[in-house]
Amino acid sequence: MKVVVKTEISAYPLLSRGKVRDIYDVDEKTLLIVTTDRMSAFDVIMNEPIPYKGVILNQITLFWMEKFKDIIPNHLIESDVNRFPAALAPWKDELEGRAVIVRKAKPLPVECIVRGYITGSGWKDYKATGTLCGYKLPANLRESDKLEPALFTPSTKAELGQHDENISVAQAAELLGAETAAQVERTTLAIYEAGRTYAAGRGIIVADTKFEFGFIDGKLHLIDEVLTPDSSRFWPADQYQPGQGQPSFDKQYLRDWLEKQPWNKQPPPPALPEEIIKATANRYQEAYDILTK
Repeated sequence: MKVVVKTEISAYPLLSRGKVRDIYDVDEKTLLIVTTDRMSAFDVIMNEPIPYKGVILNQITLFWMEKFKDIIPNHLIESDVNRFPAALAPWKDELEGRAVIVRKAKPLPVECIVRGYITGSGWKDYKATGTLCGYKLPANLRESDKLEPALFTPSTKAELGQHDENISVAQAAELLGAETAAQVERTTLAIYEAGRTYAAGRGIIVADTKFEFGFIDGKLHLIDEVLTPDSSRFWPADQYQPGQGQPSFDKQYLRDWLEKQPWNKQPPPPALPEEIIKATANRYQEAYDILTK
């Protein structure tokens, strides 16, 4: 199995190269999605990859999509590289474990974020305004306190290199239509609750996460990545202490290191030391092992 930073698959046209994923146009109804080992933080792609991170992200997503399929259908067609189209055979080694064939969907123009704990940008907003994405919160919350109930806090989708912007539920309804917005909110909260209940039984707190949805044949489907260390904050439950930031299994470790560097969060990023790369990779692997084994 190879470390993969960038794919060049000539069998099909490249549709997009995002922060982590390369997407190819297989035919009028089908895409190939390859999850690379590229690492991004603060919307900037690092110069160094995190070895096999893409495999872990892909396998965690496959695990959750299977678990949630009774709540919402997903876009997966095939994840076994041995059953991929014959045209992809020359790239089998670099696709193994990290690629999927999926049905094309019409993605929603919003990120569907759910926050179960107050942390990150939500904590900063709360300290400044006492609110979070339009929700009035109780006074005297501490950093990392649990939010009851969990909050649906959608955002816009930014272009590569730009930042998403939080929007209110009302604004999401304007973008999606009231009926779709209500369905998306219900579904987002349902799969988050199912996911965090399962993770809690494995000793992981899912502090927050984001989901992507799209329409296929007029029906809402779960697409893209699901409850991964890239799209979520995972905290070890046995170390949870409200009133401060938490240790994590996700890329917060890398973000924390970057915050201490003399860097303005614009390209080019600082070079990642080998120990930071290794420690980040270990956190991804540990999250995978705890959740799926």
